[in-house]
Amino acid sequence: MTNEEHSTAKAKTPDPEVEAVLDVMDEQDVPPMSAMTPRAAREQFAGLSEFAESESVHHTQDLEIEGPDGPLAVRLYKPTAVDDLPVVVFLHGGGFVLGDLDSHDNVCSALANRTEALVLSVDYRLAPEHPFPAALEDSYAALEWAERYAGDLGGDPERLAVGGDSAGGNLTAGLTLLASDRDGPEIDHQLLIYPAVGASVGSQPASYAENSEGYFLEADDMEWFQRSYVQDPIHARNEYAAPLLARDLSGLPPASVVTAGFDPLRDEGIEYAQRLADDGVAVTHRNYEAMIHGFLSMTGIVSQADACLDELADDLTETFGG
Repeated sequence: MTNEEHSTAKAKTPDPEVEAVLDVMDEQDVPPMSAMTPRAAREQFAGLSEFAESESVHHTQDLEIEGPDGPLAVRLYKPTAVDDLPVVVFLHGGGFVLGDLDSHDNVCSALANRTEALVLSVDYRLAPEHPFPAALEDSYAALEWAERYAGDLGGDPERLAVGGDSAGGNLTAGLTLLASDRDGPEIDHQLLIYPAVGASVGSQPASYAENSEGYFLEADDMEWFQRSYVQDPIHARNEYAAPLLARDLSGLPPASVVTAGFDPLRDEGIEYAQRLADDGVAVTHRNYEAMIHGFLSMTGIVSQADACLDELADDLTETFGG
């Protein structure tokens, strides 16, 4: 595992740019997400995404593909007129309850431009209306669709990556396990951006206590998300829902793992990166010690968001042979 670019320590205070964002959130004086209905929380989350501007991309297209339980919306980002581009299936964050194609438009457009890859963003079904494993099933359907049809849209399905942030990082990890178990599409790289990979099982790591309040994502929110997503207790120890429970991670795709110092999910992301490395998977782990959960979505506002996107794009470009 390489860990050369960022310390795994935690800064004494968040980055000043992040503190400014937190101050704006505090001024809005809205209740925590865990105290809202899913609909109200989604509206609030959608309002947050309006602050970040998306980059111009050569071509974007909203499509409907066949999902496991009806049509599944996806958004295609093609950064150039050139064809045979690498393909990245992207799964948005939002605790499995929030988020959509618009909430991560800025991240996907930036990733497409920096990587010069065809990015396919997936609007998977949300909890609590659609609990586990609905989101994972949708993600797998999108992965299979990308392998089968990306060539018709200017992509090269022989160069295929998956990635996501937070809940999307969980889905990414689960997706690589599922693809391996099913002998499914061959994935060349995985992006695990402050992933939620299993802290709800057993004792919570120290980062939950350290960052339980005041840094955007709070411990109560995580508990609400988890209850909404994993509704049947029989799935509480399902490794596809909590990938840290997987006994063997060997043979999974090389991984880029991003963690943030002021994030309840920091320690489980670090542990998963180490587990991957221990099982022989090539891992690049970067801990942004002065960042909070969700910072990657703050493009144009927090400079480390753009720096992180550049580094993730470099990882993918290296994997794809660019």
